[in-house]
Amino acid sequence: MSLIDCRSLCKDYQRGGEVVHVLDHLELSIERGSYTALMGPSGSGKTTLLNLLAGIDRASSGELLVDGTDLAQLDRNQLAGWRSRHVGYVFQLYNLVPVLSAYENVELPLLLHDLTAAERHRRVVEALESVDLATRHGHLPRQLSGGQEQRVAIARALVTQPTLLLADEPTGDLDRTNADAVMDLFARLHTERGQTIVMVTHDDSIARRAERTVRLEKGRLAAVEAAR
Repeated sequence: MSLIDCRSLCKDYQRGGEVVHVLDHLELSIERGSYTALMGPSGSGKTTLLNLLAGIDRASSGELLVDGTDLAQLDRNQLAGWRSRHVGYVFQLYNLVPVLSAYENVELPLLLHDLTAAERHRRVVEALESVDLATRHGHLPRQLSGGQEQRVAIARALVTQPTLLLADEPTGDLDRTNADAVMDLFARLHTERGQTIVMVTHDDSIARRAERTVRLEKGRLAAVEAAR
C-alpha cells in the first residue's frame, strides 16, 4: 500500500527572468514501511522532493499524497501542523541547538504537542535509548562526537513517532566508521519498527543499504533499482 504518491508533481523556481523546472511532472509511489534511497546528479530535484514530502515547501502544481493527505492543497500553517504530527527530518549537519543538552534537543519537537511532562520524559528517554545514547542525556552537542550528534538528531526525528522519516545526506559529514553506525541504526529502525524511510544520498554504498534506489534526472524519474 502506497504511503506516498506523486502525480504529475511540479516545482518551479524563478531565477532572474527564467523559470527553472526543478521537478517536472514527477510520477512516483513509495510504499508504507519501505526504505528508499533518492539519488541523482546535482540539480536533479532530490532535496526539493524531500522538502515537499516534509511539508517544508509547497509544490507548484500536481498532487502529492502522503498517508491520504494531498499536501499540495494545504496552506503553510496547515503544512506546519501536518509536519509536526507526521514527519521526522534528519539533516546532514545535525542542526542541534548548541546551548541545549542532548535531552533538551530531543524534547524540543514534543513541546508543540499536547503531552504531559511525564509523557514527554518517557518519549525522550526511549528515543535516546533507541540510538544507544542513554548515558548522554546531559551532554551538550560540543561534548559529543559527530556520530553521537547525528544519533541525537535521529532521536529528535523519532521522538514524535512520525509516519515518515526523511534524511538528507545523513552520513555526509561523518567518517566511514560513524557513517556505518548511523546506517546500521537506520536499518534497525526499518526492520524492527517498520519505519518508512526516504533518504537522499550521493554515495552508492550508502544507497545499497536501502531496499531500493530511486534515481532522478532533470526533475523526472530516471530509474528504480532494487537493492543488490
